[in-house]
Amino acid sequence: MGLLEDCEAAFGSPDLYQVLGVRRQASPAEIRRGYHRASLRVHPDRADPQDKEEATRRFQILGKAYAVLSDAEQRAVYDEQGTVDEEGEALRGERDWQEYWRLLFKKITVKDIEDFERSYKDSEEELADIKAAYMDFEGDMDRIMESVLCVDYTDEPRIREILEKAIEAGEVPPYKAFVKESKQKVTARKRRAEKEAKEAEKAKDELGLGGEDDLKALIQSRTQDRKKEMDDFLAQLEAKYGSNAKKGGKKPAAKKGKK
Repeated sequence: MGLLEDCEAAFGSPDLYQVLGVRRQASPAEIRRGYHRASLRVHPDRADPQDKEEATRRFQILGKAYAVLSDAEQRAVYDEQGTVDEEGEALRGERDWQEYWRLLFKKITVKDIEDFERSYKDSEEELADIKAAYMDFEGDMDRIMESVLCVDYTDEPRIREILEKAIEAGEVPPYKAFVKESKQKVTARKRRAEKEAKEAEKAKDELGLGGEDDLKALIQSRTQDRKKEMDDFLAQLEAKYGSNAKKGGKKPAAKKGKK
């Protein structure tokens, strides 16, 4: 079978964008982030022994999907014709997809996270990301707060002020979900975030965290859902900033409801 048939068999869709969980208009950074998120969930190193073969197959398919969409020329052909070049360099069978993945996504440390947070907050990049999330989710603050890097519930007043100014300036539309959000929804979001932040702090204290391996220890100490959520957060950081730049974000104990 070809790549599109493989995608449909493994992920229920022949659409490469759907397989990576990104919009058709996604930027290269968003595609990279989507690939990392999707591949973390099926990475063979994370699979149980009896599931490793299937995980490897799905992991390889994801790598091929990303290889197509990360190549400007191949992506253009796919967008225009709905086909991929099965004989092209990106899809050659001899490629080691796990090594390819490791080259794209190197490990990050707690220090990387803290360094990045300091440089990212209140930057032009953060401002652009906030506006993009607002547009993508049509003003839904639950989803905005979950998607923007390095924010927790204490940042919400700051995020709201940024968006209110953008609305006043005509830079973004006044979505009803934002301007008419109920007090009950705001309160529920805050309570949920506070509860999860306390749980993360408790886990951190119980583990006696204090070194660069702490992030791994904290992930391993949580339930499977918690692990997936932390992986998603790290995937955003690693995919967004790649292997040639400092990577980072929020310390897990301070992360909003995602953690």
